Amino acid sequence: MKIMNRLVKTFAAGMAVVLAGAASAQGGANSGENDFFLDRAESTKYAVILAGPTVGDENQSKFRQWAFSLHDILARDYGYNSDTISLLYDRGEVEGAGNQRIDAACDLEGIQAELNRLQSVVKTGDQITIYLIGHGSGTEEESKFNIVGPDITGLQFAGMLDVFDQQDMVIVNTTSASYGFSAPLSSEGRVVVSSTRSSSEKFDPVFSNYFIEALDNRNGDRDKNNRVSILEAFNYAKSSVEEFYEEQGRLSSEHAGLDDNGDSLFSLNPTTAEIDGRLAEIAYIDNLVDDTAGLSAEGLLLKSRMQDLERSVFILRGRKVEFLEEDYWQQMEELLVDLARATGQFNEVVNPGESSEQ
Repeated sequence: MKIMNRLVKTFAAGMAVVLAGAASAQGGANSGENDFFLDRAESTKYAVILAGPTVGDENQSKFRQWAFSLHDILARDYGYNSDTISLLYDRGEVEGAGNQRIDAACDLEGIQAELNRLQSVVKTGDQITIYLIGHGSGTEEESKFNIVGPDITGLQFAGMLDVFDQQDMVIVNTTSASYGFSAPLSSEGRVVVSSTRSSSEKFDPVFSNYFIEALDNRNGDRDKNNRVSILEAFNYAKSSVEEFYEEQGRLSSEHAGLDDNGDSLFSLNPTTAEIDGRLAEIAYIDNLVDDTAGLSAEGLLLKSRMQDLERSVFILRGRKVEFLEEDYWQQMEELLVDLARATGQFNEVVNPGESSEQ
């Protein structure tokens, strides 16, 4: 009886997820036709934080706080460790505490060395998320990310990332004048976030602060599934930036955009009802092992199964317009029932004592 009650509750929770996104159940192109951002027990997620140099005590303190906070949040709450998270920071060291977090300098040599290291360890289907923190500059055609030594252009960085064609990739560029740098990074199966919509937005954005805030304590988890997707983090940060400028009584000097269909056209309001947003909705930041240290092999497989079914629910929801109403709800019901069963089995494995009660 208790297990059945749990299944019913989980089914209801799954239905709530669907209904919460009912308004986004329209659209055309299907990003789910390809197996991007699949959560598998054997897959690994990697994070690379690139924090460039800056001038002035205030900016230096701010960028350091963002870089270190992001590093610590990923390690504390999202299942990353010293093997899967790298921080390339300024010249490679800081005064006082914090050096233990830094892996290398944020210069061309350090970036290339880190990408070479990643290439040697990643497997097909692994996920790489790259965060850029610092200053950007230049024109649309020659936008750059400011690093130690010669700056790097978007086209140059895109060429360095071409080797990761078998991995899922997310790039979160929170620098000033970031759009021109971000546009060349657009590619099929890749989610790219830019904190500005043009290279003329040259003031330091506050977007980075709120994107990191979205991750901290899972503040951005809008659908309450205890996970934060890139779309959720983006929307949380975008809304917070708008509130920030309203409270300051100033016109916004930054407008963040997201591209996840490979056309280099960034949407300022991505949703699963639009061209951009569907892939970002299933691109999660957390590792499969998040908050489940000590899970058995069976538990890991069941958790992977749950996340795969949840992904299928999101994809089907975005394709509703392609189905007859009856067929759509029949498939949705099958997915939600399977999700409820997998969740019940997972709970039994994690908390075996509860299943014997009553």
